[in-house]
Amino acid sequence: MMDNGIGNWPSMRARRNAGRTALIDGDTGRVYAFGEFESRTNALADVLRAKGIAAGERVALVSLNSTHMLEVLFAVAKLGAVTVPVNFRLTAAEIRYILDDSGASIVFCSSGLTATVEQADGATVREVIELPSAADRSRTTDSHYEQLLAGGDTTRVEVAVEGADLCAIMYTSGTTGVPKGAMLTHANMVWNAVHYITVDTGLRPDDIALTAAPMFHIGGLGVYTLPLFYLGGTTVIMESFAAGPWLDLLDRYRPTAAFCVPAMWAAIEAAADNPVRDLTSLRATFSGGAPCPVVLIEALRRRGLYLTEGFGLTETAPLTTYLDADEVAEHAGSVGKPVNHVRLRIVDDHNQDVAPGQVGELLIRGPNVFAGYWHKPEATAAALREGWFYSGDLARCDEDGYYEIVDRKKDMVITGGENVYPAEVEQVLYRHPAVAEATVIGTPDPKWGEAVTAVIVRKPGHPVEAADLITWTRERLAHFKCPRVVEFVEALPRNATGKVLKRELRARWVEGGAAVTR
Repeated sequence: MMDNGIGNWPSMRARRNAGRTALIDGDTGRVYAFGEFESRTNALADVLRAKGIAAGERVALVSLNSTHMLEVLFAVAKLGAVTVPVNFRLTAAEIRYILDDSGASIVFCSSGLTATVEQADGATVREVIELPSAADRSRTTDSHYEQLLAGGDTTRVEVAVEGADLCAIMYTSGTTGVPKGAMLTHANMVWNAVHYITVDTGLRPDDIALTAAPMFHIGGLGVYTLPLFYLGGTTVIMESFAAGPWLDLLDRYRPTAAFCVPAMWAAIEAAADNPVRDLTSLRATFSGGAPCPVVLIEALRRRGLYLTEGFGLTETAPLTTYLDADEVAEHAGSVGKPVNHVRLRIVDDHNQDVAPGQVGELLIRGPNVFAGYWHKPEATAAALREGWFYSGDLARCDEDGYYEIVDRKKDMVITGGENVYPAEVEQVLYRHPAVAEATVIGTPDPKWGEAVTAVIVRKPGHPVEAADLITWTRERLAHFKCPRVVEFVEALPRNATGKVLKRELRARWVEGGAAVTR
């Protein structure tokens, strides 16, 4: 039998580089060589097979980051089954929705999340298996999970797996409502790895990645972590992010690659002077999950860390475009050009290609594009048409082929008949010295239809008034793009991947379809 899925990656690496370090537990220092990791995933696959997991069955993961998450992913893949990573920050009711929608049979969860998973009480779940937390792993190596592995046969399970078979169902963040399960195939994962190897600052076998972004999300899993495993490099995995401990791991292991969302990069930049840290070991760095403020890119560059820009989605596994490192300064704000094997179009509301420089919806075609939404044929039919994925993102492409993501189609503000793209306004607001965080939404306005509304988090000790920020934007943007309303908050609501939950903000200042007077 031939395994053409990712379950063969540990086997492939064990044959070629059994003694090379595959993974490091950043919280305990435990090192896993490829040979040992292959044996452990074989044992876990044997245990799961004995529990009735077969090809096509779903196994859920509700877990903080750990090397064990990857053991589960690869063991499940070896059986031809499907992993369902779940956001551990969700409520029991939200977790239940995903468990029931996916039909998960077994759930692996971090020890601190067991009560929430049991409360979720998924209708199809027949067993919950605890994964030891970092604190547990620091105390003992004799967890229930380790006992399970000790009882498994380390002989390689032989199951025929094809590239078109499902590897994972990854639920979208649900910023617009109920999350949808994006069906990613084994081939999607392989092509994503190929893309990260072949870009300008492509991964190398001697690279060391530091993973702290949550691996239930495609960014934490698909940016560097899985591609580097495929290539035979090393990944240091951190249970959860905090800037100080992240910088400590940077000092200890001198990683060469790291992916973070902008809020994480901002925390790293703010903490890098106390004490002074050397960030220059990082040659392949990526920011994703949300637009990265240009001022943050510039601040990190002054520290010798050159963020690369690109674009991806859960539905594209994720990498779609990439901006070469030597072009970041010249093309600030661009996400670059499509990676190898990916084609892009930008179309208007009539599905016609727009001229260079014009804004339209971004369409994507390539071997990294997902197979559809789990149990949602109507959503799948709307998203996948004639071989193209309709992303819902608004973009423009210049004469030289560089793409810029303007905004989510649903987030565009229409005021007085003019289209305003919040990301453009947000970048201007971020440059104000008193602004720590900024987001822009549209709120109902009886005269203009929608009013451009800025929601701001002030920097500590930096007083600023609404009129100051309105004046600031009017000096830098066309007046119709400038906020008519400015609201100040202590923190912006975000999901686990760092995206601002704009629907929550819109609901906060809209009652019965009318703007709230504050």
